[in-house]
Amino acid sequence: MKHDSIHHTLSTHFAAAVAEVAGTAPSEIDPAVRPANDPKFGDYQCNVAMALAKRLKSKPRDVAEQIVTAVTPRLGEMVSKLEIAGPGFINIHLADDFLKDYLGEIPAPPNSPPSQGGARGGSDPAFAPLSADFDRLGLPPVDAPERVVVEYSQPNIAKQMHVGHLRSTIIGDVFARVLAFEGHEVIRQNHIGDWGTQFGRVILAIWHIYVAEERGEPEYVEQKHTELEQAKKDSPDSVRSVLEGIRQQQEEDLRKDVIAEEQGDDKFEVFLQKVLDSGEARELLTLERIESAYRFVNLVEELARGFPSLVVPNPRREPPWRLSEVSRLLTPMLQKGGEKNKPERLAWEYARLISLTNCRELYERLGVLLTDDDIRGESAYEEDLPGIVNELRQKLATGVSGRVAKEPWAAVRDDDEAVCVFLWDENGEPQFKTKEGDQLPLIIQKSDGAFLYATTDLAAIRFRLKDLRFPSGVGAQRVIYVTDARQKLHFQMWMATARAAGWIDDAHRVEHVTFGSVMGTDRRPLKTREGGTIKLSALLDEAEQRALELLNSRDEGTEGRGDEVAADKEAIARAVGVAAVKYADLRNDRNSDYVFEWGKMISFQGNTAPYMMYAYARIRSIYRKAAERFGSPDVYAPEVAIRVTEPAERTLALRLARLREAIDAVATDLLPHTLCTYLYDLASDFMKFYETCPVLGAADEATRLSRMRLCDLTARSLKLGLGLLGIDVLERM
Repeated sequence: MKHDSIHHTLSTHFAAAVAEVAGTAPSEIDPAVRPANDPKFGDYQCNVAMALAKRLKSKPRDVAEQIVTAVTPRLGEMVSKLEIAGPGFINIHLADDFLKDYLGEIPAPPNSPPSQGGARGGSDPAFAPLSADFDRLGLPPVDAPERVVVEYSQPNIAKQMHVGHLRSTIIGDVFARVLAFEGHEVIRQNHIGDWGTQFGRVILAIWHIYVAEERGEPEYVEQKHTELEQAKKDSPDSVRSVLEGIRQQQEEDLRKDVIAEEQGDDKFEVFLQKVLDSGEARELLTLERIESAYRFVNLVEELARGFPSLVVPNPRREPPWRLSEVSRLLTPMLQKGGEKNKPERLAWEYARLISLTNCRELYERLGVLLTDDDIRGESAYEEDLPGIVNELRQKLATGVSGRVAKEPWAAVRDDDEAVCVFLWDENGEPQFKTKEGDQLPLIIQKSDGAFLYATTDLAAIRFRLKDLRFPSGVGAQRVIYVTDARQKLHFQMWMATARAAGWIDDAHRVEHVTFGSVMGTDRRPLKTREGGTIKLSALLDEAEQRALELLNSRDEGTEGRGDEVAADKEAIARAVGVAAVKYADLRNDRNSDYVFEWGKMISFQGNTAPYMMYAYARIRSIYRKAAERFGSPDVYAPEVAIRVTEPAERTLALRLARLREAIDAVATDLLPHTLCTYLYDLASDFMKFYETCPVLGAADEATRLSRMRLCDLTARSLKLGLGLLGIDVLERM
């Protein structure tokens, strides 16, 4: 038997039967087969009769009877009973022998004895679910694999990853894992924010740190930032006074820089090159200091907009720079590149390097699959952006050429010297409007020539669909973007533009997968006590500490827990802490906000990672005890048969048989919480089974080996499912 999902098999047979009754093709039928909510109504239900009855102008129960007659020969010995209930529901009862055979066909773990499990998953960077030594529990790849791009995480350069990056990173990682397990060709993409107007501020921030150190005032940036914050509370005159001092210092520092440059001694450039080449002085330019200096530059420019007369004379005798615009004028220097603007480029390279180092450490700590090879940020499309604008100008010159009536359309026009894409729906109404009701265009190039996020996203989708190389061919067939819901309008606009340009067509699935916010117990976005953004590293630190406290409290009052206690409790706490944070996020519907509560996520009770991990470890302890008492049993020997004589055995067996459909649901619907729910139900069903069905104390050897096999299948299913969520299991806890 091909180990397909039971739901898919039932749906296929019922679709063929309904097609026979309705006189249509099976491909046009949704048979509406669903798992039954209550065991008394069977294992599955087919609810298509009511809708089909209207079409056939017949009674629902009569239609249901026709469907049962047509489907019974197709199902064979798969079901023990089909019964019609209510107005036309068809209750499906699977045969016990079918369940036993279905589970019995699951092979032993590859290259691994049952007592150890066989799944490679979790945080393994070599995650290769189609390899021979990966424990797939006999589940085959899909028949028609696709070329898929999953874009997730997307941190910004010169900023530490914070709690806002958590959801995109771990949700996207689940998609990459599940789709790879299904057999699709998956390319992960980390579209980092490493280009754009903000990098003038990054360059200026690094320069401020450097010149302050050269002057012997290493705390200058922090001091002036504090003075500005205080001046804001005092008066506009106080703000102007502090800004004037900053302006004077900046003018003097720039003058010295230019003099040194004219003498052939560009100290800033030499310093940056050393930092990049040898790592010298990196303790001066830590990511924390760069981020702090960036906030300082941002505050200076924000406040200086209120004082346009504050200017910094340009030492090169060009027009003076307004204090509020210095960073904006540095950005074109970065974008032009070349030897003349080398310091700007070096500063950008260093900010990118140290930021990605920080990201890499957090990815490894979180156990996500993203590596440096997956990074393709905004800067990768730098040279493509002028061509993107030109191609859109040509394709959407009038918005009419080649347009079919009653279809959405677009036109590229210049508006206030900016290049804009205007979009209309099939009725000729603007697709997007401002709050005031005016048409809202997508800006793809600003009046000063700068490109925007939309331009980069358009370049990225064009590359991924037309030029990105996969093992089986060129161009993705499915692209999944994982970002928070606040970016919904941005994605709608540039995707509509890409469709209008013909880059996205009916052969492509381009999906924007959104998620809600992480909320504090006050139902507001999660912040520090001081109101700041919580750094992701600090969140994981606290998670690990709380996990250690949980383990210690569990073991208080005992002299030891035998083989349930691993030698390194801190290592267990690290695994449990990170798993708790990830699982608490993934178990919630990604479309909703969720409240971050330590007490609920780090607990051995309820739908939590510690509970799931403990369930796995408990099963493994059964095997260790069995080995001590009976020797290592081979529960996958040909003579060992699975029995489902007790209700708890059958409940567990049915849950185990539904693993594939839980995984399929995530691949299709992109809702990780469905897999979490399945795993929690599986763990709960196992606990009930273990309480009511003695394993090691079974009445006879055949029953004991059958139940041990059910235990092992449960452990392997938990390990595989948690691995697809990016969570490692522990053999002992």
